[in-house]
Amino acid sequence: MTFYSPAETVEKSGFSIDTLRYYEKIGLLSGIARNGSGRRVFSDDDLAWLGMLRCLRETGMPISEMLRYAELARGGEETVRERMELLEEHDRRVEDRIARLCAQQSRIKAKIGYYRESSGRPGVSAAPR
Repeated sequence: MTFYSPAETVEKSGFSIDTLRYYEKIGLLSGIARNGSGRRVFSDDDLAWLGMLRCLRETGMPISEMLRYAELARGGEETVRERMELLEEHDRRVEDRIARLCAQQSRIKAKIGYYRESSGRPGVSAAPR
């Protein structure tokens, strides 16, 4: 098994050292090994877990739900159904957010098109709105 120093983990995960410490403090990261001098060392499994945490966070999952997910994950096979339900609910929220963003993007593109069209015609100024 390969182990990584905190600095290497920061580089590989994209999380800051402060975030890693915070995640460990609140229970999102647990069971982090320590080397002979007592420094944290992170495994490939830890990096995979950090990747999942990044995914959840970047898709808008609140920390409280991430904590629930982490708690369930530590519960083993008997919590798979609950984990799946939690992720399915989050996925529905992500889908809704994507749909809203796509609708808003369409409005932005329409306005860009309007400005392009009106800026090319002499005597027509682009409306400020």
